[in-house]
Amino acid sequence: MVFHWGPGEMDPMPLEELADWRERARQRLEPPKQASRHR
Repeated sequence: MVFHWGPGEMDPMPLEELADWRERARQRLEPPKQASRHR
């Protein structure tokens, strides 16, 4: 779990702000993509 807000904290947030936090969580959880090496 990256962020642990309950519905009461998230309900007043505008949709755009929730989307921004979701993107931050995605970036935190996903490992950086490495360029594949071609032989």
